[in-house]
Amino acid sequence: MAETLNEMLTDASAGTGGLRFIDRKEAATWVGWRQIRERAEKVAASLLALGLKPRERVALIYPTAPEFFDAFFGILLAGGVPSPLYPPVRLGRLKEYHLRTGRMVELLEAPLVLADARVRRLLGEAIAGLNLRIGCLRLSDLPAGDDGPRPATVAPTASDLGLVQFSSGTTVDPKPVALAHRALVAQVRLLNSFWPDTEEARHSGVSWLPLYHDMGLIGCVFAALAKATELTLIPPELFITRPAIWLRTLSRYGATVSPAPNFAYGLCLRKVSDRDLEGVDLSRWRVALNGAEPISAPVLRAFQKRFEPFGLQPHALTPVYGLAEAALAVTFSDLGKPFRTETFDRGLLATEGIAGEDPEGIEVVSVGTPLPETTVEIRNGSEDPELATVVGEGVVGRVWVRGPSLMDGYLDQPDATARVLRDGWLDTGDQGFLYQRELWLTGRAKDMLLLRGRNIAPQTVEMALDGIADARPGCAVAVSWMPEGAESEELLLFVETFPDPAPEVLDALPEACRRAVLAKTGLAIDHIRLLDPGTLPRTSSGKLRRQEALRLYLLGELLPPGRVTPMGLAVAMGRSAWAFARERAKSP
Repeated sequence: MAETLNEMLTDASAGTGGLRFIDRKEAATWVGWRQIRERAEKVAASLLALGLKPRERVALIYPTAPEFFDAFFGILLAGGVPSPLYPPVRLGRLKEYHLRTGRMVELLEAPLVLADARVRRLLGEAIAGLNLRIGCLRLSDLPAGDDGPRPATVAPTASDLGLVQFSSGTTVDPKPVALAHRALVAQVRLLNSFWPDTEEARHSGVSWLPLYHDMGLIGCVFAALAKATELTLIPPELFITRPAIWLRTLSRYGATVSPAPNFAYGLCLRKVSDRDLEGVDLSRWRVALNGAEPISAPVLRAFQKRFEPFGLQPHALTPVYGLAEAALAVTFSDLGKPFRTETFDRGLLATEGIAGEDPEGIEVVSVGTPLPETTVEIRNGSEDPELATVVGEGVVGRVWVRGPSLMDGYLDQPDATARVLRDGWLDTGDQGFLYQRELWLTGRAKDMLLLRGRNIAPQTVEMALDGIADARPGCAVAVSWMPEGAESEELLLFVETFPDPAPEVLDALPEACRRAVLAKTGLAIDHIRLLDPGTLPRTSSGKLRRQEALRLYLLGELLPPGRVTPMGLAVAMGRSAWAFARERAKSP
């Protein structure tokens, strides 16, 4: 059995599987695992010729395309450690992108950044001043190999680093998660145990998730690599603009497994018409995983009802839970059974941290039971590991995890590592409780609303806005803070509107939000701020950054992204070119 990603690639290249890339016309380009390895070997030879040293980290910034895999596996075969970073998808926030990307490359201590040709045209300001030993290159810039013998590739061991995956950074800046080959192989082995092939069918997947995200890379690509099966990839920006392409692709290739965060299911409800689904058959989609962000029971029920006429099975929708520090998955709901929810007493949860059933209470979705070889404990809310003790069933606390796929730590950050890893256990920073052996999440500890002695998950407030026509779905943030002169914490709600709202909408929307939140949560909103589309800060994977929104608001800097024009884009590329030129001038 393979012990490293390199060995998995070698094993897969002997089979018939591979990757299928879907373009804007829904045409497919097929690249088999054998071809992927051959292409990666050429890149590895070039990287070694450039002087890449064993175990050096390399950042790569690519859209979903074959070149990503040329670079990713080429780095591995050269003995390096790849770290995928996100491309500049929000062009109206390039300044923020440059700062965050430069910081991530700096944390990696990377001598080299490999980038897509179009992306590289915007990277000059991000890498300015980093003094990269090799530079920021396109694959076409790499020296071509000759007909002679290629430099020997370096074989890593199971304990060597296989990937640096940056955390999403919802409450803090993204941290470099160091994942050994051992942890990655363990994770995909556990994932693939949930969908063994049968004589009737071989499992295959479809994914539109970004390749710099753990669910897209580890959960989809690595899982397909380990099974030497096929995976169909859709560019994420194509899914966002035309979500029906996801469902059509699932049907066309008979895929059985496909994951997505909750917002994707809601997007399909809003944007996919019956005309988009002519001839679509979703009956072979057995596992529709839902994770990476809070899960809405009404969205799941509506998705099941909407697409049941197209063959979607009731048991396909599968809530899950995981995080980058665990190399992805921690818990899975039961496959083959409909997802499970319960309603719990809102007051007990908020004031006592106890889960008591209440038919009129708040509905929570179960994210299932721990993966094999994985253990979950709920400990009291103390961040001091010495004071954190295990609590009983139905008691809310911090979620701790132990298993074979945990990270080695945060790369070169021993203090940050020590705060979350202790005696083989990981403090996830999430809050939840165990009930009837299943895990039920209540939110991120650092995002919890503190209101008059009550701890309230912000998503319960934000989800109360679902169905309000003039509020952008999934674009609301609830935070609590103590205004100057106030006697207690107050509840502030940020809500993005659609573009160019009518004056009567701006007048009526705050009251509509107040009524909805009061009716569904019992909470009174103290302050509401309506925002232009795209104003709320997000992580690279699209998660809302609540505390960053509050920080920017208090500084008077919570502003919409700049308008992107052809002239503005040309100026940005000019600045990037000038930055590259300055870096070249400094080279000896």
